[in-house]
Amino acid sequence: METKANVFSNLDITVTYKPCVCINAERCAQELSDVFRLSIIPWIDLEGATTKEIKKQIRKCPSGALQFHRNKNVA
Repeated sequence: METKANVFSNLDITVTYKPCVCINAERCAQELSDVFRLSIIPWIDLEGATTKEIKKQIRKCPSGALQFHRNKNVA
């Protein structure tokens, strides 16, 4: 059974989380727990850190379950 990616956005970036790809390393929650929360829904809170910190953490994801892209600025 395939699970759809979870999508979270702020003004700067959109983060996707693919639960079926995640290897549950919990690295994200251990290193940036104000954004990647294990026991609170929604699981990802992009207001918990700066965009720079979030992108840095996502780049450490060992499975690629977490990814991001920059949002287009709307004028």
